[in-house]
Order: sequence, then C-alpha cells, then structure tokens
Amino acid sequence: MSTLNKIKAPIEKDLQEFEPYFKKSLQSDIPLLSTILNFLYRTKGKQLRPMFVFLSAKLFGDTNEYSKLAACSVELLHIATLVHDDVVDESYERRGSFSVKALWKNKLAVLVGDYILAKGLLMQLEYKKYNFLHLVSRAVQDMSEGEILQMKKSRKLDIDDDTYFEIIRKKTASLIATSMAIGTASTTDNEELIEKMYRIGQDVGIAFQIKDDIFDYQSKGIIGKPIGNDIKEKKITLPLLYILNSADKSERKRILHLIKRKNKDTKVVKELIQLVIDRGGLEYAEERMNEFKNKAVAALQQFPESEARESLIELMEYITTRKK
Repeated sequence: MSTLNKIKAPIEKDLQEFEPYFKKSLQSDIPLLSTILNFLYRTKGKQLRPMFVFLSAKLFGDTNEYSKLAACSVELLHIATLVHDDVVDESYERRGSFSVKALWKNKLAVLVGDYILAKGLLMQLEYKKYNFLHLVSRAVQDMSEGEILQMKKSRKLDIDDDTYFEIIRKKTASLIATSMAIGTASTTDNEELIEKMYRIGQDVGIAFQIKDDIFDYQSKGIIGKPIGNDIKEKKITLPLLYILNSADKSERKRILHLIKRKNKDTKVVKELIQLVIDRGGLEYAEERMNEFKNKAVAALQQFPESEARESLIELMEYITTRKK
C-alpha cells in the first residue's frame, strides 16, 4: 500500500463519492468553457486539500453532504487561483502540462478563474452555509494580499524573514488552513475547534510552501515548473534568503544586483542555485519546514487518538517528505 493510499484509508468512501460531485461542479453549457473545465479536471493534482477537509471533518464527527461541499469549495478555489497564478507569473506550464494561459491566452484564463471561483461561492450560498462562505472569502482575501505583497517585494527586493513568512502564510498556507477549518465546520459548530484547526493548517501550509521552495533549487525541474523559476521571477524564498542574511554587505549587494538585472541569464541562475546549495540554504530551509510541521503535529496530538488523526499526521509527514 502506497503512503497516500494508506493516508486515504479512513476517507476512501468519501473520496470516491467526492469525485463525481466535484466533476459535476466543473461543467458548463457553454462549449468553449466546458472544454477548458474538462481540461482542468483531467489535469488536476493529487487533491491534497480535499483530503485535509475530509480527515479534519472525520476528526470531530461523521462526514456528510456538507463535508463534500466543503471539499469541493476549497478545490474549486485552489484551481481558480492556479489559473490566475499562471497569468500573473506568465507561466506556460502547470504540473508538467500546458497551462490554461498557454493554451487559451490571458483573457480566457482570467475569466475561467473568475467563473470557477464564483461557482464555488454560489454552491455555498445554495446550501446556505454562510460560515463556509466566510472561511473561503477570508482565504481569497489572504491569497490576493499575499500575491500582491510578493509582487511588490519582487520589484524592490527588500524582503526579510518576517515578510517572507507573511507572504507564504497568506498566499499558500491560508488555503490549507481553510481546508482544515472548513472540514471541521462541516461536522461541528464549535468555533474554538474550527479556529484551532485553522491555526494548525497554517503551520502545515507554511511547511508545504517551504518544501516547494526547496524543490526549486534541486537538480531537476519537478512539480511542473523549471528549476530556478523563483529566481527568474525575482522571488526571494527561504533558501536564498538565508544566504542573503548571512552574506556581508558587498556580497549581498552583488547577489541582489544579479537577481534584479540578470535573473533571466541561465548561467547566473545556476551560479545562485549553487551558492544556495554550497552554503547550506537547503538544510536551513528544511529545518524551518520541520519546525512548522512538528508544531502542527504536536497540536493535533492533543485530540483523542483516531484513524483520522493518525492519517492527518501522516499527511503532514507526506507533504514534507514528498519527491514532487
């Protein structure tokens, strides 16, 4: 049994029932839109966020129709943001395939992302799940703010540790936090528990993003984006930030100059990647990643032992040890 299959065991039935439910949510009577939505469905990822939803729900009760709605809501939001991100980042690849932007250009990509986001919000309104709507809307706000803050810092290159963690907390961690909170909200009305699961999800999400940042400095391109992509986009992530923090004033100035002026030069990108590797940037990032993951695991272990709790812990281990 693979690691993911073992993790899925307590929610296998939920995931099986979720699949046609989610597929139906990505349908339209407009032929062109239907084609794009089918493409997005076929190229979907591992659906880790629905797993966080169902396991969090099962931690506090029996999964139900609202749990399915919660999982669909976060997955639709996730897909919508990926479509928009590819426009913002001018990315032509997504998970090893062409992006919507590459195949249908910016205008359609933006509109499709908007459509998917609206579809999820309307589903929550139809069920009158206003607490779901609040959680998802907060995530949309946080993710937008995180993206804009990152764009601003990519222009000025004046990022520090606090800003880096604020960016990834808003841009990435907020959706995993929302997944755990909305899953919890589908089986309990206890606001304290919902918010506690949100905070646990934030720590998991930060660990998840640090892992992605580490991938970008490894020997070959994985997770559907080329190696050194962050440098090419002038994004200073934790491995490189560690090097900048430990460099003297003149070297820091030189590194920032290379990122600002020669970030598209393959030779320069390779030089910066090697610098990060040689000076322990990846090891430092991995240490910080494990700090956040261990904090989340410790918080989760305060709940009674159950299959759902153990699978959630294993899922947290999986996202920090995954190979892609």
